Amino acid sequence: MDFTPTQEQDEARALAARIFGDLATPERLAGCGTGGDPELWKALCGAGLVAAVEELGLLGLVLLLEEQGRTTAQVPYAATCVHGLLALTAHGTPDQRDRLLPGIGDGSVVVSGALPAQGGVRASSQGELTGTVPVVPWLREATHVLVADDHRRLWLAPLGEGTTVTPVELTAPWSAGRLTLEGARAERIGEEPDPDGPHAYADHLATARVAFAGLQAGVCAGSLARAVAHVNGREQFGRPLATRQAVQLRAADAHLDTEAIRVTAYEAAWRRDAGLPYATHALTAAWWASEAGRRVVHAGQHLHGGAGADLDHPVHRHFLWGRQLDAYLGCGAEVLQELGELIANGE
Repeated sequence: MDFTPTQEQDEARALAARIFGDLATPERLAGCGTGGDPELWKALCGAGLVAAVEELGLLGLVLLLEEQGRTTAQVPYAATCVHGLLALTAHGTPDQRDRLLPGIGDGSVVVSGALPAQGGVRASSQGELTGTVPVVPWLREATHVLVADDHRRLWLAPLGEGTTVTPVELTAPWSAGRLTLEGARAERIGEEPDPDGPHAYADHLATARVAFAGLQAGVCAGSLARAVAHVNGREQFGRPLATRQAVQLRAADAHLDTEAIRVTAYEAAWRRDAGLPYATHALTAAWWASEAGRRVVHAGQHLHGGAGADLDHPVHRHFLWGRQLDAYLGCGAEVLQELGELIANGE
């Protein structure tokens, strides 16, 4: 395996880092509340960083999501790229791709994902959806939502007639909502399961878990970078906190955890892009993102001492995002059980 980014991936990552760094400042983020940042979203789409994911692949997206995570930028970038662009690229029909991908690329189509399947949505033979999904991240910013029904089939529904969005607040400020479907018209994404290929739902959930593990790697890296800067600048008894062995060990453990999240996400993404089996690798990345991610953001806040208890301190945003990602798409215990079942079944 080779995780070395291509020239195109490196250039896209550098561009994303610059845009996120310039626009996702603590002052701007504080002004967003729990909503999105339209100016930043426009800048990302205008720079081609959404449309480019079709060519950059999942590994390229993981690299870009690391940059979003470093700044905790409040835009539906991960959701739209995963539940919109990658879902359609992998499982959509040629007609669906022709109709929807241009709008996703220019930012006029924003997709959120009602995953994983919770058994609360039913689909009629005419493609009408009925049911409720209690929490959908970025739903308040979306124009469309990718829904998994009670048979784990994927449907893409435009938000409008037959859909109701009720604002819901999460641990992280992800502009979430409660989705109520009452005969909402939707189109099927993916065909019936191919015995020689992946089920569309299972494949998409694995893709999403890898992408959000990449986002968690960035969140953890950003939290740790803030903690390192703090302990190097903060002195006690005439010495920087960074010279204390206990502080060094805590930071070192957080660094190792962050690298474990990153490398497992890279491996799973690389395998998907190469057309290799990656289901167990996706679950491994998701487990590290959940378990290690929680440890890192706790360490980042703890290493700030009393400042870490300030809810307005930038490091607290990383704490909130890390805890949200800990449970999103399955907590550590859940994905570990899935991984054990796959291994036991020889998959």
